[in-house]
Amino acid sequence: MSSIQRNYRETAKDYAYRIIRDSIVNFEKKPGETISDMEISRQLGLSRTPVREAIMKLKSESEIIDIYPQRGMRVSLIDMDLVRQARLLRMTLEKEVAMDCCDYVTAEDLTKLEENLALQEFYCQRGMLPELIQKDNEFHHQLFCISRNEMLYRVVHAVSIHYDRVRNLEAADLEHSQNTIADHRAILDAVRAGDRARAGYEIENHLGRYLTNVKGLIKKYPEYFVPLEEGSRSAGELPVS
Repeated sequence: MSSIQRNYRETAKDYAYRIIRDSIVNFEKKPGETISDMEISRQLGLSRTPVREAIMKLKSESEIIDIYPQRGMRVSLIDMDLVRQARLLRMTLEKEVAMDCCDYVTAEDLTKLEENLALQEFYCQRGMLPELIQKDNEFHHQLFCISRNEMLYRVVHAVSIHYDRVRNLEAADLEHSQNTIADHRAILDAVRAGDRARAGYEIENHLGRYLTNVKGLIKKYPEYFVPLEEGSRSAGELPVS
C-alpha cells in the first residue's frame, strides 16, 4: 500500500480512509485480498484505532470490505449489481449537475476545466493511467463544485467505489481513455455554450459508455467478480463484447 503524504489538518481517520480507499480503487488491494488493520497501521505510522474506524466507514457506506468475525477482513469482490446501482445514482445526479453548471460557470471555472483536460490528454498520450484517472475524477468533482452541489459529490464519491473499480480496469484500454477525454470535451463545450439540454445529453452519453467490455473483463479477471446469476438485472445489462 502506498504511503502517500498526509494532508495538512487531515485527521488520522480521514488519512487512513483516503489511503485505503485509493488502494482498493487502484487495485493495490485486489478484490478478495485480505486486509490487516495491524499491517496498515504499521505502513501508515498510525495507531490501529483510526485505521479500524476508516475500515468500518468504508464498510458502512459502500460495502466494499467484507468483515468476518474472528476470521478477518477482505476487499469485496466486484458485485455488478452494486456497480449498476452506483452508475444509476451518478447518471441521475450528474445530468442535473451538468445542466446547472451552465447557469453558474465562470470564466475562471472554464479555464480550470481546460487545464484539467489538457493534463488528461498529456497523461493519456504517455500511458500514465493513475494520473489520468485522478484528473478524470477531478473533472467530475469540479462540475459538482461549479453547480454548487458539492455536498452531493460526497454522496456520489462514497458509493462510486464499485463503479470506479470496473472503470479503472477499462481505462487501461487506450481507445476507451481517448473516448472518455472526448466525452469530457463535449461536456465542457456544452457548458461553455450555456446549453443545458446538450450538457445533460453529453453527460448521459458519457456515463452511458457503461462497461463496454464487461464480459471481456470478467473473462480476463474472473477471480475479481461475484459470479453473475442467470436472469439477474446486471447479467441482463451486460453488453456483448
